[in-house]
Amino acid sequence: MSKKILVTGGLGFIGSHTVVALQEKGFEVVIIDNLSNSSLDVLGGITRITKSSPEFENVDLRDKSAVKMFFEKYSEIDAVIHFAASKAVGESVENPLLYYENNLSTLIYLLQQLKVKENAKFIFSSSCTVYGQADELPITESAPVKKAESPYGNTKQIGEEIIQDNCKVLKNLNAISLRYFNPIGAHPTAYIGELPIGTPQNLIPYITQTAVGKREELSVFGKDYPTPDGTCIRDYIHVMDLARAHVVALERLIDEEQTSNYEVFNLGTGTGNSVLEVINSFEKVSGVDLPYKIVGRREGDITAAYADTTKANEVLKWKAEKSLDDALESAWKWQKALEEKDE
Repeated sequence: MSKKILVTGGLGFIGSHTVVALQEKGFEVVIIDNLSNSSLDVLGGITRITKSSPEFENVDLRDKSAVKMFFEKYSEIDAVIHFAASKAVGESVENPLLYYENNLSTLIYLLQQLKVKENAKFIFSSSCTVYGQADELPITESAPVKKAESPYGNTKQIGEEIIQDNCKVLKNLNAISLRYFNPIGAHPTAYIGELPIGTPQNLIPYITQTAVGKREELSVFGKDYPTPDGTCIRDYIHVMDLARAHVVALERLIDEEQTSNYEVFNLGTGTGNSVLEVINSFEKVSGVDLPYKIVGRREGDITAAYADTTKANEVLKWKAEKSLDDALESAWKWQKALEEKDE
């Protein structure tokens, strides 16, 4: 009998690609999403790719009673992959209470339901933002967690602490926190991809929207960072590689291969690319000259972050396979598919 997996935020960018990867591995999936930053159209894209429609529940995880009712209805859930969260650094600086409520209360209500299950498996969508500006690059999992640069980053730090504290006392709970670096790209079919509502908060959709003329020009925040070209450096990982990592981590939980009931893994490529390098790569794969301007630094941004992926490579037997060019090419294909749909 196949395992039934709850994916919260399963119609979001990373969640939807992970749902596809799970279904292709034979897992049954139930999605929770309140559609606050996603679209029901994504469910059609998932079904189109996998030829199978996951179950879907429109639930706001901030509603404690609704979460309880969900678990009463779906008592056979074998594991939870928790993506549902607000994730824009700039917005979190402007509206911290929204982020603390949305990112922490939802986690707590899920864990309260898992507390009573005989054997609970939990994967947490965390972030390299927990490291802040690391003292050494590349960043290993043993790097100190520093004071967060933004409320968003703080919710990821506190979220990990909440899970770890519960794993210490709940022997029925096994959890893995996956610290992503910068997910980009889209499914090769262009049936699903990154779908920001309103003005994009992330670099790649802003680039692709600028390239098709939806945005006038791209703002590059700061060119005075201590990097080779003066712009920020990040580790950009293809969302398909990231989705595959969630399946591998889930299989580790199910097969009870953990060395302790709480583990942490970095997910990245191990290579850093600057904002200008990303722009150059995009122009190469798309053939489009991208209009951009240098503006002042953005609050909450750090200089550089890229992963040491040794632990994920060796323990999970997982490695990022797709290049920056691959990711940008797929993101461009996705953007063009969106434009065709709108015509």
